[in-house]
Amino acid sequence: MADQTQDNSVMSHIKKLTEKEEHLYGKENLTDEDIKELHKVKSELDQYWDLLHQRRALRDAGGNPNRAEMRSTDTIENYEE
Repeated sequence: MADQTQDNSVMSHIKKLTEKEEHLYGKENLTDEDIKELHKVKSELDQYWDLLHQRRALRDAGGNPNRAEMRSTDTIENYEE
């Protein structure tokens, strides 16, 4: 049950970040600060989606999803290439 609570917490954070991202994209004119914030939000979203995928993969393989770790943006970007 605690595993599901952790997943829900990760999903909740993803939802908040997505809302922030949508708000920024919805602006008429993005300032330099907005663009920086948007890059930061996108990087954090990548990290949280990666964490959630790790948790699910560990659980599906019979492992402990709590062994999933937040990985650096650089690590995640290298996986996506």
